[in-house]
Amino acid sequence: MNKYWLWLLPAFVVFGCTSSKKATYAPDQVVPSEKSLVWKITGNGLKKPSYLFGTIHLIPKNDFILPDGARMALDNVRRVAFEIDMKEMTNFKTQIGLMSKAFMAGGKTLKDLLSSDDYSFVKAKMNEKGLPGGFFERMKPMFLSTMFSSDEEGGAAPNATMTSVEMELYRMSRYRKLESAGLETAAYQMAIFDSIPYEAQAKMLVETLRSTDDGKEGDGELSKMLEMYRNQDINAMQTMIGDAQYGIQGYEDILLNNRNRNWIPVMSRFMREEPTLFAVGAGHLGGTGGVVALLRREGYRVEAL
Repeated sequence: MNKYWLWLLPAFVVFGCTSSKKATYAPDQVVPSEKSLVWKITGNGLKKPSYLFGTIHLIPKNDFILPDGARMALDNVRRVAFEIDMKEMTNFKTQIGLMSKAFMAGGKTLKDLLSSDDYSFVKAKMNEKGLPGGFFERMKPMFLSTMFSSDEEGGAAPNATMTSVEMELYRMSRYRKLESAGLETAAYQMAIFDSIPYEAQAKMLVETLRSTDDGKEGDGELSKMLEMYRNQDINAMQTMIGDAQYGIQGYEDILLNNRNRNWIPVMSRFMREEPTLFAVGAGHLGGTGGVVALLRREGYRVEAL
């Protein structure tokens, strides 16, 4: 899913040094060992570099600082591609259309999915946001999670001190009059919600809310993730996301790996059309199935900045 920069030298070997040729990595150097949030993508027929930036969906506003590498990338690209096109996500008609797909089937409610303690906790959070229980309690928990973590104008936010890197970057890209694009659609993400049992979604919702609840035990989890982000430790973030205590163990393929693989051909097409900055959650970058490793296997030279 930016404050202190710990730049390390790249730890890989590349054969074929011109920017247009395919890069070949030694097998033990495909998975990134570098700690970085910003990556330069060249080679494999690209005429100009594109860039990859690891974001975090929730961060204190006081902690948000755009890395120098990302700022440089904005100055050298013509398009910014997010997981979902931010132009689509801030469109009122799109939001209304998604609402029709937001509710659980069979008349299920959050009360049916949670323990009494967890239900009381979530209900209190909904009351804080002014969300009427009878309406929002019927929503798919993962959809409800996105509403709690949204920082769009007029949208709900965990509190006034939080923001998302994606929204801040989108504002900067609009100021520069850059194109906006998405690696997947909002409809596709809604389909992901349907492939995960409601009970598992409800567990994720509780963990998400507890991680942002000041003074509660879960606050330490958000602090750990933010510290990893500040240290640019993308591999640690990827490992933490798959940890059982965060509720997604068993769903890594659905939420991470399959999506990463689906993004690669889209990224390749975008990069060949024009220089692009890709902004995706930092947890998607590291590991054997992360975006950096997948791009390197495709023959791109991917360097930490």
